[in-house]
Amino acid sequence: MITLGLLLVYRFGAQIALPGIDTSRLADLTAGANEGILGILNAFTGGAFAKASVFALGIMPYISASIVVQLMGIAIPYLQKLQKEGESGRKTINQITRWLTIGICVVQAPAYLYGLEALGVPADAFVLGKGLDFIVPAVIILVAGCIFAMWLGEKITDKGIGNGISLLIMIGIIATLPQSFVQEFISRTTNNTGGLMFILIEVILWFLVILASVLLVMATRQIPVQYARRTASGGYEKNIMGSRQYIPLKLNASGVMPIIFAQAIMFAPGLIGSTFKETGWGAWMQVQFQDPFGLAYNILFAFLIIIFTYFYTAITVPTNKMADDLKRSGGFIPGIRPGKETGDFLDKIMSLITLPGSVFLALLAVLPAVVVKLLDVQGGWALFYGGTSLLIMVGVAIDTVQQVNSYLLNRHYDGLMKTGKNRKVA
Repeated sequence: MITLGLLLVYRFGAQIALPGIDTSRLADLTAGANEGILGILNAFTGGAFAKASVFALGIMPYISASIVVQLMGIAIPYLQKLQKEGESGRKTINQITRWLTIGICVVQAPAYLYGLEALGVPADAFVLGKGLDFIVPAVIILVAGCIFAMWLGEKITDKGIGNGISLLIMIGIIATLPQSFVQEFISRTTNNTGGLMFILIEVILWFLVILASVLLVMATRQIPVQYARRTASGGYEKNIMGSRQYIPLKLNASGVMPIIFAQAIMFAPGLIGSTFKETGWGAWMQVQFQDPFGLAYNILFAFLIIIFTYFYTAITVPTNKMADDLKRSGGFIPGIRPGKETGDFLDKIMSLITLPGSVFLALLAVLPAVVVKLLDVQGGWALFYGGTSLLIMVGVAIDTVQQVNSYLLNRHYDGLMKTGKNRKVA
């Protein structure tokens, strides 16, 4: 109930427009909120972006700050030290992330306000104009809205069922799902472009894509591990008779991060094209890379996802540390010498399974463009056929089910499911 209550507060805040903006003049922006780049931005905020809401920035500045701090932890010794200090270090890192979130919001908020007109909001929608008497309070409200959303996510993690920040993102994405489906349904039935039968085919295809996403999220390569049995003297027996366990290496260890990284970079070609639009190549880039369903856009997008999948997997899966921890605990992989050879073996396996994982992830990411071009699906509904939106929904849903199962099993209930992998993981 706490979780549902806090989620309702978040959705209620997404409907409150910024003071100084005439909401009746946002019709054009809201009407195009499910198309193109704007549709991607609007999906992560649950429609708040197109409504010029107090939560227009959503929770994404906090996500950006978390990514930056995580990447900085690779190169900055101070952050590396904090990561090893346990609970106290984690609290300090969280505090650094919060302050960085405020800094990102202070930069993004004015950019959002000045960019509204470029997104289709007429100049007379700004009742107070764009002077400091409007910009300064609006920036403060947008920053406070993001910080409040971050606080709601942390409270869901502490007092609710957990995974608060991810739940806020998922709820924001799901909020645009009914409207997108209704628009697609009306388009099919009124324009005689397939009718109910085509809608049924689309829904079946959507469920198949969800199934593929679940397989991608949960697929693992299990590496067998043997543990030596301790003797009374504290050493290990020469003849290994210990228990066998497994190291689960995920097919997609990087999650949705490669798509987020690639999506952030994909704004650059269109921006460069608009800057040099007077030239032939600039005009071509502007046209090609501002259409998220275009061929050139998706080829580059898929290539970047594969590259970032390898990059993010390399920095988040410490195979050498896994090998050292295994050696210290008296474990080894049959046929592989403990230590460096084990680390090299795990690194090789990760490289091998990351290739199909990255290709599968790239295919899911570009699938919305495929269904738009082949099936003539509307852009808003197509966004739910793959990419960040679908993978976040699937990943968060699986994590939430596992956490609820864990909670129930710890209190001697049967859990949500009688059988299945989710029950075993919990």
